[in-house]
Amino acid sequence: MREQSLRFLEALINAPSPSGFEHEVAKLYRDYAREHVDDIKTDVHGNVSAILNPEAPMRIMLAGHMDEIGFIIHHISEEGLLHFSTIGGHDSAIPVGQTVWVHGKRRIPGAIGRKAIHLLGPDELKSKPKISEMWIDIGAASRAEAEEVVRLGDVATFQHDFQQLLGDRAVARAFDNKAGLFIVAEAMRLLKQEGGLRPGVGVYGLGTVQEEIGSRGAQTSATWIKPQTGIAVDMEHAIDYPGVSPAEYGRLDVGKGPSILRGANTNPVVFDLLCRSAREDDIPHQIRIAPGSTPTDANAMQINGAGMATALVGIPLRYMHTPCEVLSLTDLENAARLLAAYCRRITPETDFTPW
Repeated sequence: MREQSLRFLEALINAPSPSGFEHEVAKLYRDYAREHVDDIKTDVHGNVSAILNPEAPMRIMLAGHMDEIGFIIHHISEEGLLHFSTIGGHDSAIPVGQTVWVHGKRRIPGAIGRKAIHLLGPDELKSKPKISEMWIDIGAASRAEAEEVVRLGDVATFQHDFQQLLGDRAVARAFDNKAGLFIVAEAMRLLKQEGGLRPGVGVYGLGTVQEEIGSRGAQTSATWIKPQTGIAVDMEHAIDYPGVSPAEYGRLDVGKGPSILRGANTNPVVFDLLCRSAREDDIPHQIRIAPGSTPTDANAMQINGAGMATALVGIPLRYMHTPCEVLSLTDLENAARLLAAYCRRITPETDFTPW
């Protein structure tokens, strides 16, 4: 991966962006995309649109959501402990013993605490911990001391930043879905630098907000853009580690290319064109199956307004919604190439009617 792109990915990962608090990542995306597009717009919800050929009648929407899972402070105890609710989907076994950044009046380190194992009763030892039994300890000795630096409604994120592993693998929190946002940004860069976009075709590279709590940003963005076709980019569950069965979930391996969804959430014309683009441009890819809707921006895009011809391009990801998500950097590069290849094959006359 080129050095500038890698540094951008690392910056995206390390910036905090729980749902509803995406502003730091939005700024990074705007600054990076600005030199590769014709226009940039930020709407009232915080969605960022990087646009090529804004006057074109045929409009393609590429969406990668900017938000990540996190925590929000809802109570400060008299002892100075911060009680929190979850933002997005969490396994309650994960937070115990983790260190976090509390994004208050300044960034403050904290530790997620729970009653020590020695003090747990027999029934407690047999069950998963509950979020309501945890708190964040920032070292404050009283509520007044904590309130000097933290307000109700401030958010927290795990203290796990981007790190490269062996080969082309990397680990971080929040690859879901800042890696998807990165792919959209890189696809826009490839289209600008290498060309190939047809006259009369415009591309809207979206950094969407609040996907983790219901794909709210994708829905409102699609309303004003009114694209004829759109591709959401998100993480998919890799099935290449112990304890999960390909017979149950379908095969999806890290490092073997991005996935293309086939099923009700994907327009058949878009699916065929994505597969053709991958074959003709020699882009490794995998097929993933979903019998109905998906919990991604692709679902909101497909059924918004009069609808659009959608698809979902995925990145195989291990350990989703944990502080140590693992993926292949090469898969990210190939996904960006796939999006760009698809956009180059769209013409103003492309008909997405399936039959």
